[in-house]
Amino acid sequence: MTRIPVAAQVYSLRREAEEDFAGTMEQLARMGYEGVELVSLYGREPGEIRACLDSLGLKAVSAHVPLGEFERDLEGTVRAYEKLGCEFLAIPWMDEGRRGDPGRFQETLDYFPVMSARCRQAGIQVLYHNHSYEFEKTQTGAYWLDMLYDSVESRDLAAELDLCWVKVSGVDPVAYMKKYAGRCPVLHIKDFIRERDRVAQVALGEGELELGAILAQAGPSQVQWLVVEQDEHPYGEPMENMRKSMEYIRRLEER
Repeated sequence: MTRIPVAAQVYSLRREAEEDFAGTMEQLARMGYEGVELVSLYGREPGEIRACLDSLGLKAVSAHVPLGEFERDLEGTVRAYEKLGCEFLAIPWMDEGRRGDPGRFQETLDYFPVMSARCRQAGIQVLYHNHSYEFEKTQTGAYWLDMLYDSVESRDLAAELDLCWVKVSGVDPVAYMKKYAGRCPVLHIKDFIRERDRVAQVALGEGELELGAILAQAGPSQVQWLVVEQDEHPYGEPMENMRKSMEYIRRLEER
């Protein structure tokens, strides 16, 4: 099994990071995380965050950046994350107004090559991060997410597959990884259980996600980073859940 480096999505610990960014990063490094994926700069300058992470041996692998931020200030946005050393920037969602309006959606498709070209100049690949609603069927019978990737060249938009939402949608995560082999450099891994009419997120190894099969496919699919994300913590404390998730990954790697 190819060993893939593991990063933590800081949104999983957003309250902790807001209160004590450096201390939160230090705890993640001690757990064995090798990088982080950011969701904001927490009111700090990019250089300050970079210095903090460098001192702990952590890499700013990626960041979630809404499309609106690129549209408002493409140059400033790219420069900030270039200073951080990010290799990837992920569009975290596409709202229904943008997805459902043919005119706005086409404008977005036309903008991806422009945005991506500027990011490539900084050594950054643009990704799209899915939820479950992207697995709604289009009029052609295809998943909306597949239609998006079919509409944009891979160099302009790669995938950050969130395998929790892939599975929740009724799609086999491993099969979907195979489908986008070579186009999915970053994977979101988070586990879940089903409780009546809702999905509750839990630490890795405590739910339905078959992480062993996913790790086995990561190498063949040319995955470069695994990102542990747990949006909510209905069971247990956030820091403890992130520790348990990392320990579970390491146990599987040793098999």
